[in-house]
Amino acid sequence: MNIPLTPIRFLRYARQQFPHKTAIVCGDQRFTYAQFADRASRLAGALRAMGVQAGDRVAFLSANCHRLLEAYYGVLEAGAVLLPLNIRLTSQELGYILTDAGAKVLFLEEQFLALAESFRAEAACVESFILLDGQSSVNWMQPMNYEDLLASSTPHQADLMQIDENALGELFYTSGTSAQPKGVMLTHRNIYLHALNASLAHNTSGDGVELHTIPLFHANGWGVAHSLTFLGGMHVMIRKFDPVEVFRLIERERVQSCSLVPTMATALVNSPDRHRFNLSSLTRISIGGAASSPTLVREVEEKIGCLCYSGYGLTETAPVLSISRMKSGIQWEGSQRYEVQARTGYAIPGVEIRVVDPEDRDVPSDGKAIGEIVARGDGVMEGYWNQPEATAIALRGGWFHTGDMATMDENGYVLIVDRKKDIIVSGGENVSSLEVEKAILAHPNVYEVAVIPVPDPRWGEAPKALVVLKPGTQATEAELLEFCRGRLSHYKCPRSVEFLETLPKTGTGKVLKKELRKKYWDGQESIRPEMVEKGST
Repeated sequence: MNIPLTPIRFLRYARQQFPHKTAIVCGDQRFTYAQFADRASRLAGALRAMGVQAGDRVAFLSANCHRLLEAYYGVLEAGAVLLPLNIRLTSQELGYILTDAGAKVLFLEEQFLALAESFRAEAACVESFILLDGQSSVNWMQPMNYEDLLASSTPHQADLMQIDENALGELFYTSGTSAQPKGVMLTHRNIYLHALNASLAHNTSGDGVELHTIPLFHANGWGVAHSLTFLGGMHVMIRKFDPVEVFRLIERERVQSCSLVPTMATALVNSPDRHRFNLSSLTRISIGGAASSPTLVREVEEKIGCLCYSGYGLTETAPVLSISRMKSGIQWEGSQRYEVQARTGYAIPGVEIRVVDPEDRDVPSDGKAIGEIVARGDGVMEGYWNQPEATAIALRGGWFHTGDMATMDENGYVLIVDRKKDIIVSGGENVSSLEVEKAILAHPNVYEVAVIPVPDPRWGEAPKALVVLKPGTQATEAELLEFCRGRLSHYKCPRSVEFLETLPKTGTGKVLKKELRKKYWDGQESIRPEMVEKGST
């Protein structure tokens, strides 16, 4: 008899096979797999006692912490859907997501109490607000916090044979190209098979020790929440990226691998504190979220002393689609190896990638012909939450259309060269140019605006606003930047503003952003940086 494919099985297996092995290191706390599994089942029991039913959405607003990792299993054990929230979003953005998803319960850290106070009226669907840490001091919060609930609950385990592997398990909201984010629906089957495929691609080991440098609200920390658990590896949590703390944890816990966005990798290789720590346990660093240059890959390998390669994926694909590690049978050396390991890469097991023309015909695999990346595989989403039309467009023809323009060479390596949609990837975060433009156009003196990406030494690329003012009016760069900060998350705001007399347009009146970008990108190593997560926040 076939057992349904569900990530619940990962923790159950680890509990049975590795009960006394350290599963999670979080600050000064350590949990074995037996403790990890017990806490997850107690969370499930607490949710059911609160009236959470099958399919209800349970949201978490938390930095990386053992409690958020427990939610990846406990929420699903309760039959509910996990909704991790980006802690960098504004009150309005969080209110929209909670309302759109119809979240029933919200767990949040004490540091976000003021934020929750500002959006809770809009998110009227949320019936219970529960603190993850600290004690409630406001009457709209549940009197018991997360630890109280677990201590008083009866552990619950779902009947595996009653689970529908095609049921929704996780819901992640993109910060994609539209003004409003879309909810990406990942099923139990998606999550289970993606974890297996990703672990094969990265040669994940049961003896592995992974530092969670990527926030778990980014498509489950790029799959590590599941793949490492299944094999009984050790999760090491870091709440906020800080080079010295990263080095300290690597040395103390003998960390073997971690995933970074380029800005993180750049900070590590340039940190004056790096030489103070023993980093010899590191065997692999994977870079994603934005472009990685051959120079950065080389510096990581030379200065930190471990294998470094890039990857590509999207929230809609759970997320990993490809990695750029050198294939078996290929012997590239020196600068050529660094160049290839900085590319978008080749498909991981369980994934098929094509590069197609506008009629969905394969372009030549010559490393020159440009087309759109389309993919299908075990991790491709079920669709967008309550958006059947957007789902049909994205999944037309049985392939997920990424909107990313790329080439493919004879060895199957893909290289993104441009994007259909004007997403800006700054420090691993996706920024919608349309959303930023809409905010700037709300200023009474702005006639028209185009927001484009420009190279940034720290963030890879950053938004720049090119503004045309209304005749007879004035505005300063500082004024417009402050105007944006009052309406958008800080990371979405332009880093600079330039005032122009006119914007170049096509005959139909569309702004020629490609022409505007040329001034800033000509002579760079690539036309535009690549991104790893189209919808990740």
